[in-house]
Amino acid sequence: MALKAQKILPCLWFDTEAEAAANLYVSIFKSSRILSISRYGKEGFEIHGREAGSVLTVEFELEGQKFIALNGGPQFKFSEALSLQIVCETQAEIDHFWSRLTADGGQESQCGWLKDKFGLSWQVVPSALVELLKGPDTAKVQRVTKAFLQMKKFDIETLQQA
Repeated sequence: MALKAQKILPCLWFDTEAEAAANLYVSIFKSSRILSISRYGKEGFEIHGREAGSVLTVEFELEGQKFIALNGGPQFKFSEALSLQIVCETQAEIDHFWSRLTADGGQESQCGWLKDKFGLSWQVVPSALVELLKGPDTAKVQRVTKAFLQMKKFDIETLQQA
């Protein structure tokens, strides 16, 4: 029986780093794998300018979510208008993803946001934050909000103590 295809498949546009990015991402997430790699052929060289045999796309899976990484050229860059959110249960998870995704040229930002070395934006967020912001105690919600707005990498204990 054939597996049902994922209806919505995010495509991440890279210049030439699709394979390196996919390999990094699957090394960071436990249940992850490279599914397939397609390569440019001789046909269309006058349009794409890529050497035959070089990587066109890499299909990969992170925690059950499939992605395509495309080597499409330098025309488009990532922006914060799109980010991938990682919901974490523990501080150790937050620390793991934060350190791995900011390594080798990644950049920290505010409120759990960062960019990896390829420029892709990620949000590393504790699941506890969602619960703390939903509570009926509006004064506590305000204290939690004030605390997280001052953070780069989230600290669960500090949020819970707010």
